[in-house]
Amino acid sequence: MAETITVARPYAQAAFQFAIAQRALKDWSDMLGLLAAIVGDNGMRSLIDSPRITEDQLSDLVIQVAGDQLDEKCANFVRVLVDNHRLTLLPEIAALFEILRRNAEGRIQAELISAFPASAAQQAQVMASLRKRLGREIELTCKVDASLVGGAIIRAGDLVIDGSVRGKLQRLGTALSH
Repeated sequence: MAETITVARPYAQAAFQFAIAQRALKDWSDMLGLLAAIVGDNGMRSLIDSPRITEDQLSDLVIQVAGDQLDEKCANFVRVLVDNHRLTLLPEIAALFEILRRNAEGRIQAELISAFPASAAQQAQVMASLRKRLGREIELTCKVDASLVGGAIIRAGDLVIDGSVRGKLQRLGTALSH
């Protein structure tokens, strides 16, 4: 997995730098998301791996499937990816692009995983605390994981705050075994 991200990173950075220069971050974000969905399709995956289809045919096919939702610069990006046998990296490229975009816009994606559904007030409190701590706008997604027993885990970038009962029990068990 790390190798895939490492290979995808220069392509995501190049697309990001180009999008900034063109003042088209949202457009490129949309186009890369669409391309990632196209490439992620099982039928398309079999065509990408097929030795019967040439690189030009593959490029043209992906560009045609995307239709008028791609501009010429992004179509050229698809051609470069195909020429370098990196088309299957589009989902990773799109994800890395989104991280770069959020950073540039002063936003961060955070995840709240709790044993029970979080109320709107609890979500607002978590967002306010993270905003204060990280100095960025927060995009919060919430998940429920009953195996936590109680409490919650918060992930925002590299920051992980484990306030779950399961996590506390694990830490207690580790402390007792030493």
